[in-house]
Amino acid sequence: MEWIERLNEAITYIEENLTDKIDYERLGRIAGCSSYHFQRMFSYMAGMPLSEYIRKRKMSLAAVDLQNGDAKIIDVAEKYGYNSPTAFNRAFQGVHGIAPSAVKSEGVSVKSFPPITFKLTVKGVGEMNYRIETKDAFRIVGVSVPLEKEIEKNFAVIPSKWQEISMNGTLQRLIQMMNTEPMGVLGVSTCNDEEAWRYYIAVSSSIPSTAKECEGLEEYVVPAATWAIFPGSGTNESIQELERRIVTEWLPTSGYEYGNAPDVEVYLNPDPQNAQYEVWIPVTKK
Repeated sequence: MEWIERLNEAITYIEENLTDKIDYERLGRIAGCSSYHFQRMFSYMAGMPLSEYIRKRKMSLAAVDLQNGDAKIIDVAEKYGYNSPTAFNRAFQGVHGIAPSAVKSEGVSVKSFPPITFKLTVKGVGEMNYRIETKDAFRIVGVSVPLEKEIEKNFAVIPSKWQEISMNGTLQRLIQMMNTEPMGVLGVSTCNDEEAWRYYIAVSSSIPSTAKECEGLEEYVVPAATWAIFPGSGTNESIQELERRIVTEWLPTSGYEYGNAPDVEVYLNPDPQNAQYEVWIPVTKK
């Protein structure tokens, strides 16, 4: 229950700061994890990205302000952090389907989005296989792309990078360099709040960075950590469903919480239509 209580404390922080800048890193600290992991938990639990929820809450309150008072649209826009009336108008229409100027017209409908409250619900869904392993640090070699702090902005970036390296021969080159555990093509999200966020497509390798094979590639050391490891198979959609189940079904009652290490996807067979994979979640005992 402590985990759910932390999420609700984060929602309280959001509600208290809808007219101020909402600090994603502070949300992570309230929930006891990085801002990246908080956003992942939120999106899986709430069924929408954090940024969308915040936008809907702001526009819900903005509609009330415009309906019940003599406030000017530009003042309401500024109140909720929109310096541009055009941006506010676009956000308002995206939520309510009408322009802010139409709110006071008789018979016009607007939408109300109340604050979310998280509760723990026990579901009789299928079993989940997992194992807990503590591993030493390991070095990876590959390519990476920078990640945005609002994680939904990355949904197109990562698949595009996978497609690029599959077509230009880099993926096959990496597979040939793989020679240490974990054996598989890795997707590594380095998203703690102490370093720049990046997503690596890489392999674990002992080949020196000065070797010809490593030319043009990057390296990163995945720190020693304890991992909850979940096996799976299927398409890209199935790995996303497994990650959703880990967050919504396993984590709340596991006795663990997110640790301060990257998320790792281990593709034992990187066929995009029939992949065999493992999802590694860094964990610490509560």
